Amino acid sequence: MTRQPPEAAALSWRGEAFNQEPDSANEIHGDALARQYGFSGGLVPGVTISAYLLHPAVQAWGEDFLRRGWSHVRVVSPLYDREHFTVEVENAAADAYTARLLRPDGTVSAHAQVRLEDAPAAAPVPRGDTVVELDYQGPAATREYWMELAQHGCRAQRFQWRPRGRMGTYLRDEQAMPALLRGPDARANAAFLLGISNWITAANAAMNPWVHLETRAQHYRPVCAGTDILAEMEVADVFDRGGHGFVDTRVNLFDAADRGCLCSIALRAIYRLRGAGQAREACA
Repeated sequence: MTRQPPEAAALSWRGEAFNQEPDSANEIHGDALARQYGFSGGLVPGVTISAYLLHPAVQAWGEDFLRRGWSHVRVVSPLYDREHFTVEVENAAADAYTARLLRPDGTVSAHAQVRLEDAPAAAPVPRGDTVVELDYQGPAATREYWMELAQHGCRAQRFQWRPRGRMGTYLRDEQAMPALLRGPDARANAAFLLGISNWITAANAAMNPWVHLETRAQHYRPVCAGTDILAEMEVADVFDRGGHGFVDTRVNLFDAADRGCLCSIALRAIYRLRGAGQAREACA
């Protein structure tokens, strides 16, 4: 059956921002340190902003998106807890759309390109990287250490999707999320899946504060409640721009039970901010 293009206006939506991580080890999500770097308060996680932009994909395509959906999300300015936002969907087709997230004053916080892939890229397979505990912390993030990880490899970690656990919801009112993403049998949402790319990157090299900027992600299968997830990462690039230090990592998520790929994520982050009072420009 031919899929009918959704109406862009029907996919657009409004919500209230939710900072799930005000006490995160990455203190950019807390008010005190964020204000030292020129922000108005703690930043809503970039993965949460991404979930807002992917919310229409789950509404429109359901599990189909979680099986073969692709997305590219760029965060360009901060979003703060309890701010009211609007996700404007544009260029809606039967299997794709673009969107932007607007803050109350009309400032664009993030952009997204989203689509269903007819033939997703070949799914990655596990390399067998050394698995460390969730409390593992690598040495301080420096250009030299990132290059060492790029050459010699990174540590892997295991996570478990629990709907009532960390990043179990991206809205204070869970009932405002698509039915597929709520309740005891909820499939893993984008804030959690993309969040793993944050957590494993920060475990391999210690960063505080740091800023999530961009992800490209390919889904391969839905993640059901209770799924044990093996995450492996590699360093793709390290560079400086405008006084900030950037790192690109590639993170693949696998079902620990059968080693099948769940999702593949390319993350870009600022691991070293230029200095107090100057970081806001990094998100512009």
